[in-house]
Amino acid sequence: MDKKVWGVLTVFFVLALVFFSPSLPAAEIGKGVKITYLGHSAFKLVSPQGVVMYIDPFLKNNPKTPPDQKEVNQADLILVTHGHADHLGDTVSIAQKTNAPVMVMAELGTYLTKKGLKNVVRMNKGGSYTTKGIRISMVNAQHSSSVTEEGKAIYVGEPVGFIVRFENGFTVYHAGDTAVMSDMKIFGDLYKPDLALLPIGSHFTMDPREAAYACKLLRSQYVVPMHYGTWPVLTGTADEFLRLMKEHPQVKVIVMNPGQTIE
Repeated sequence: MDKKVWGVLTVFFVLALVFFSPSLPAAEIGKGVKITYLGHSAFKLVSPQGVVMYIDPFLKNNPKTPPDQKEVNQADLILVTHGHADHLGDTVSIAQKTNAPVMVMAELGTYLTKKGLKNVVRMNKGGSYTTKGIRISMVNAQHSSSVTEEGKAIYVGEPVGFIVRFENGFTVYHAGDTAVMSDMKIFGDLYKPDLALLPIGSHFTMDPREAAYACKLLRSQYVVPMHYGTWPVLTGTADEFLRLMKEHPQVKVIVMNPGQTIE
């Protein structure tokens, strides 16, 4: 074959790999996803098409949520990992105001329906739901889940985590409250999260050492620590997590301040 023709074909082949490969780096496919940390385990995620999602919207009584972020005017989706007050938070008032679908474990969904919510998506572990071009998978978490009324704990199903695959393929894993578990390797194998949001506070969840091991199992490209520093009992720190993550240089740690937004 003529060298000139061969050269043209080679260039075309390389360009085809760049533009059509399904496994572009997370730094490329993540463009357009905006993530705002609202303190504790609360996040606001905005998709490339402008879909606004809140996860565990504990805002008004959250000492770490900036004052200008405590009121929600727009929400297209709400995800709640379990029923504890520091995660269920302001879900009911936000959903009533915005009519955003609330995606929760089945029993917690029944509880919220009894509280008057009309737009509840009841799910269970292993299930996935696609809406507005976003695929949301409910996965296991090792914790507990209840709501407290008049001093009594009401069972509202098991705790969960969520894996969110955005329209452009960028995938985020919100672990909720959990201990480290071997399931996380399965999450890495099946869902290949680009970004993991992991608790590090200890006492109620993983500590920094266990969260660092979770990163080894998940193999995500990025990790954001959460659920720490809200109250003195949560003793895990971002500094300790950063130190331990030096053993996993392939994962970039992003320490976010409440109110901070990253893309």
